[in-house]
Amino acid sequence: DTEFMRENTYWPDLCLIQIASPEEAAAIDPKAEIDLSSLLSLLVENREVVKVFHAGGQDLEIIHNLTDKVPYPLFDTQIAAMALGHGEQVGYSNLIESMLGHSIDKGARFTDWSRRPLDKRQIDYAIADVTHLATVFPKLLKRLQKTGRGEWLDEEMERLADPSSFAFDPEDAWKRLKLPSRN
Repeated sequence: DTEFMRENTYWPDLCLIQIASPEEAAAIDPKAEIDLSSLLSLLVENREVVKVFHAGGQDLEIIHNLTDKVPYPLFDTQIAAMALGHGEQVGYSNLIESMLGHSIDKGARFTDWSRRPLDKRQIDYAIADVTHLATVFPKLLKRLQKTGRGEWLDEEMERLADPSSFAFDPEDAWKRLKLPSRN
């Protein structure tokens, strides 16, 4: 998962990266001017590790902006949950609540992630956004296989992993503006 600011920039400003495995989780601060090349390489080059996101479109856009590639293989828990009848765009906290019975504190969601230092509450919030993915992923996968919807999801993940979805020519940026009228 990533935390970013995009209100005052043409491209999202990456402010925090959260990663987790079943054993541990970490928040990585790209504002600390550290070398992210190993992490980015793991995300886009390592085909042995499935990268699990929830509603990962904006996260994938950020990674594509940094690497010109998209993580692969990938699994989006929001898309999987939709295929299993959890609703069109089930939020992460609702999915975790319904599948695991855990409630997640979303109190820090409106944080200005570009400001430093981040406090413990903000970091705890950010880490909570990834800690349950390792538990939810196999449960969703098992249900998809049981219902026979895995192939459909594979097609969706292939579409999501297509780098051309995230490549925007600056010359065409004006086409992305949402204007109230055509006048």
